[in-house]
Amino acid sequence: MILGALNDYYHRMVADPDTNMPKPGFSEEKISFAVMIDGDGHFKRLLDLRQTSGKKVVARKMVVPAAENRAGSSLVPNFFWDNSGYVLGIDGKGKPERTAQTFGAFKSRHLELAESSGSKSVKAVASFYETWSVQQAEALELKDEALDQNLIFWIEGEEAPVHEDADVLSLWQSIKADTAHEGHGAPCLVTGKNASIARLHPPIKGVVGGQAAGCAIVSFNLDAFESYGKKQSFNAPVGQDVAFSYTTALNYLLRRENRRCLTIGDTSTVFWAEKKGPEEDLLASLFDLPSVPEEEASGEDVQTAGKVRSILQALRDGKPVEEALEKLNPDIRFYILGLAPNQSRLSVRFWYQASFGELAIKVSLHYDALCIERQYKNQPEFPALWQILLETAVQQKRENIPPMLSGALSRSVFTGGRYPETLYSAILSRIRADKEVNYIRAAIIKACLVRNHPYKSGEMTMSLNSERTDVPYLLGRLFSLLEKAQSDALGKVGSTIRSRYFSSASATPSIVFPQLLRLAQHHFAKAEYGSAMDRKVQDLMEDIHDFPTRMSLQDQGVFTIGYYHQSNANYRKAEKE
Repeated sequence: MILGALNDYYHRMVADPDTNMPKPGFSEEKISFAVMIDGDGHFKRLLDLRQTSGKKVVARKMVVPAAENRAGSSLVPNFFWDNSGYVLGIDGKGKPERTAQTFGAFKSRHLELAESSGSKSVKAVASFYETWSVQQAEALELKDEALDQNLIFWIEGEEAPVHEDADVLSLWQSIKADTAHEGHGAPCLVTGKNASIARLHPPIKGVVGGQAAGCAIVSFNLDAFESYGKKQSFNAPVGQDVAFSYTTALNYLLRRENRRCLTIGDTSTVFWAEKKGPEEDLLASLFDLPSVPEEEASGEDVQTAGKVRSILQALRDGKPVEEALEKLNPDIRFYILGLAPNQSRLSVRFWYQASFGELAIKVSLHYDALCIERQYKNQPEFPALWQILLETAVQQKRENIPPMLSGALSRSVFTGGRYPETLYSAILSRIRADKEVNYIRAAIIKACLVRNHPYKSGEMTMSLNSERTDVPYLLGRLFSLLEKAQSDALGKVGSTIRSRYFSSASATPSIVFPQLLRLAQHHFAKAEYGSAMDRKVQDLMEDIHDFPTRMSLQDQGVFTIGYYHQSNANYRKAEKE
């Protein structure tokens, strides 16, 4: 199903003249330099092809003959392009013997091509290798910049590089035609038609955390994986043309500049539609609204953000999906694939299919569950999934996000199902560890309580609910008032009651609150408006008849929401005063 959908997407894109989707036998690669030679193969210089992108200098993307499969330590040179180790005999890997082998393999292949081709371009490259030495490479002016970068060949005076020469392209097509009929023939599991089965599939690049050389979805490398005597990818027979199509499509989707990929925790999430339309450009923003300030954003980003906000707000207000989406097509079908690295292979974290309308409704339900009063106006009204996941990580570092959580959270959003319990427990753990209850953490706790532990209708409100009388919520409010009393009396202090007592107050109230209430009497007496705060505390205490010995994880979440609501109310009160 996944490979079939990717194969269909490739054929849809390659038929679109507005895309730069490589045709069969080609791939888009990052090329940094060109080896400039004359018609006789004499080296002239290295031509810097890199481009400036913002403050960075980046390689140029070019369509070249498709990269060869390099399984393990095999030496397989590409066709008239490769990295500096293959092309020039120098690299920065610190393995001179291996580098000499890669250079020898590239040189031998292109000398052999010259023997069977009458192309002047091919012969010029062969002549270059008859005289080129590693010592010359060491003396290059741009040697350090060229190390481990991809290089092509360019003959001085020509308008296009060697690999785009008509004779060279014809040679490449004939080589690919010969190899297309090699190997085992069998029904392809994607198309059902008899085809030459791919022994190895092209590498997939761009998955966050994956190997730079690329990873594979379909691969077999141990005898234990073999069956009926079939080795490697013959265990999962995919035709060579389909193997090329689905990997090319996936590599295209994984490029961030194509706006079809989101990084959610450790998972690279790609999405595409069954046909072209404006819905495809909007989907990414449903999960991650552009957060660039309007004065810095492009007109397109501002327009997209405004469109997505209007959709989400309309759905949240209960409007029918057809009305909320206006001129968009709610029935267009989408595919969403989550991939995470697993050594040289890729793990499929999730695979989901739904219409645009269904996805919009599910996402709006997710944001509705998260909806809670913000602390500051510049905080995101619709927090992105990556922002949610960062709140579960130590020091808010992506590499510390709990494994598998990103996939589980994404599935719950796409399907409208329960949030992972690990999300709820991870947020409570982070609050216990660093004693910080911020907007996004409070929103996550509220969402998990609403969806996983349903409360009475209207009880879990956006802001302070002074009508609630359940003890966990009141205790959270009480703790916030006591913290405010300390702040009013002492100002900023190094050790607050939140830093010392928040965790134990939310878990074992009977041990902590009597002590805090005794301490609060000193704060009431010292603060300028202590008597007013004392009355607020007394009003709350009327509905708290005793302090629970222990509170469940669910009640600890309610305690946190009560604390957050009351703290926001305290802040608003202070602002008005």
